[in-house]
Amino acid sequence: MPRCDNPRMPTPRTRPTLLAVWLMIAGAIGWWAAFSLTMERFAQLADPDASAGCDFSVLVQCSANLESVQGSAFGFPNPILGLTGWVAPIVVGAAILAGAQFGRVFWLLFAAGMTFAFGFVVWLIVQSIFVLHTLCPWCMVTWVVTIPSFYAVLLHVMRNGALPLPRAAQRSADRLMSWLPLLAVGSYAVIAVVAQLRLDVLATFL
Repeated sequence: MPRCDNPRMPTPRTRPTLLAVWLMIAGAIGWWAAFSLTMERFAQLADPDASAGCDFSVLVQCSANLESVQGSAFGFPNPILGLTGWVAPIVVGAAILAGAQFGRVFWLLFAAGMTFAFGFVVWLIVQSIFVLHTLCPWCMVTWVVTIPSFYAVLLHVMRNGALPLPRAAQRSADRLMSWLPLLAVGSYAVIAVVAQLRLDVLATFL
């Protein structure tokens, strides 16, 4: 694969192997969740009276989300975005492991895509909890992989010089990489607390 380095962008000391592996894992999980939701949507269209395989209760279900306006935010089912979008992290991760080195423009565009995905997921979380009053299982799988993927890519473009930041900020982003699991768990905890306060999730299972 041809090198696409930007000579003005500092060369990373080491290949971001862990980032590459995570992108491939997250991409595969996210793609499978999108595929599963797409198949559920096809089943609904074929038989509107059929229950989705991920409908477990009034609270935990996919149907309400798939059939809602929010479930087709851009005029087509949201899972189609996942089917196409999650291919990118898989390809990028595989390319990094193969030795590819990407330049500033590439990383900024990739980070912009992950930022869009993160913002869209945050919007869907708000809609699911506060408007639809449901927790969609496959949607939650998407949340789980999107959030840390966004943090990882953001911190990487901060530390590798793609963003024009002072050296101190780059070093701070590099150190924060080791705290990424905690950042993700903290985000999950916030979502869980909000869902509990709004939907009283524990009462459903107790």
